[in-house]
Amino acid sequence: MTVTVSQISGELADRETIKDCLFRYSRGIDRADEELLASVYWPGAMDYHTGFAGTAEEFIAWSMPRLAALEDKVHMLGNIFIRLNRDTAKAETYFWSVSVAPGDEPRQILACGRYLDKFEKRADEWRIAERFVVHDWFNENTDVGDWSVGPFGMAGLERGTQLAQDKSGTWLGLD
Repeated sequence: MTVTVSQISGELADRETIKDCLFRYSRGIDRADEELLASVYWPGAMDYHTGFAGTAEEFIAWSMPRLAALEDKVHMLGNIFIRLNRDTAKAETYFWSVSVAPGDEPRQILACGRYLDKFEKRADEWRIAERFVVHDWFNENTDVGDWSVGPFGMAGLERGTQLAQDKSGTWLGLD
């Protein structure tokens, strides 16, 4: 299943567009950006995701209150393995996610796994048509960090947050 240089060269724009879609997903989840998340999936796409099974629209509606409840969240993508076949592609993308769930005793949740995506290219645009999430590892603990002290004892640092309040929206010219 080796891919040649000329094959990659011919697929480069498609591969980069697929990666952009995956990166938009991570940003949409972390900033709880419903519109950005919707741009990742084709209408009616299916998502089988961490206890959820249904359409992308249902997944977004299901996830928004859960995302809003989390105090902190970061999704990082690692290895991205893509196999293109004309206007469809299959991709395996490793993820690493850290979230803080509030409560009487807040919990830090670390989850690692892979997104198994079927992409379709329609009208020169790649989006997810079907997603399965595979979990490979997780850890939960109550050591969530103390923002009043801050990392390295530096309190008052700029913190990531929901879409409207996050500095990145202004920085990137998205608002």
